[in-house]
Amino acid sequence: MTSEPDRVPPELFDEDYLYFYEMFLTPAEDDADAALVARLLDLRGGEAILDAPCGHGRLSRRLAAAGATVTGIDRSTVFLERAPTDAAAAGVEVDYREGDLRALPVPDAAFDGVLNWYTSFGYFDDAGNAAFLRELHRVVRPGGRVVIDVMNPAAVIHSVSSRSSTLPSVTWRGKDHMLDETAVDLDRGLFHTRHSLTRDGRTRTMRYTLRFHFPTELRSMLHRAGFRKVRVSGDEGGRLLVTDSRMIVIAERPT
Repeated sequence: MTSEPDRVPPELFDEDYLYFYEMFLTPAEDDADAALVARLLDLRGGEAILDAPCGHGRLSRRLAAAGATVTGIDRSTVFLERAPTDAAAAGVEVDYREGDLRALPVPDAAFDGVLNWYTSFGYFDDAGNAAFLRELHRVVRPGGRVVIDVMNPAAVIHSVSSRSSTLPSVTWRGKDHMLDETAVDLDRGLFHTRHSLTRDGRTRTMRYTLRFHFPTELRSMLHRAGFRKVRVSGDEGGRLLVTDSRMIVIAERPT
């Protein structure tokens, strides 16, 4: 299978992303996410952890503060410029690197645990997504865990208007706003989003596509990549419900 171009443009992850999403990604939310990741990965201090993609390092630096040795990989230069500054301000060290998730710039079996958080899976075509899972299997040590956090597709589809077949979402920050209009392609398992930003009187629009997976499909993909003991959970790591906004998958590389 030939690889298609990236379905999510790099310019989606820039200063405007941080400007709007910091309304949701508050310090309290970041602390809660880091604590959940630590619980799901069974961290006890001293583990080597990979955060891929790491974004601007909101979880990387918290896991480092908790005693982990953390490597963060991302392709956004905006995020990678900010992440070390935030880590230094928090008094921790994180090894941040630029890289492609499909060819991670790290050695084999280098990590005790890997996190892929905040709907950062599904950026590529099916071949690219499968390649990323194989890379996760390559870089995690036998007995190590991987956690993947994505939107629960059942909850998103349940929210789509039957009249328009789209899910609109608007976020206001003062006079600025971000508008997402998402259409669901059930046949191909795709969310097509028209993403519009208005900030300081300037408006720009881009489109991106995210591949979504139901639990059985993602479990099968992880098994094909070599993982075992694959478990799917809901918002807080419990049983997945249709109403849960997130779907968290925990997988282990066999010893």
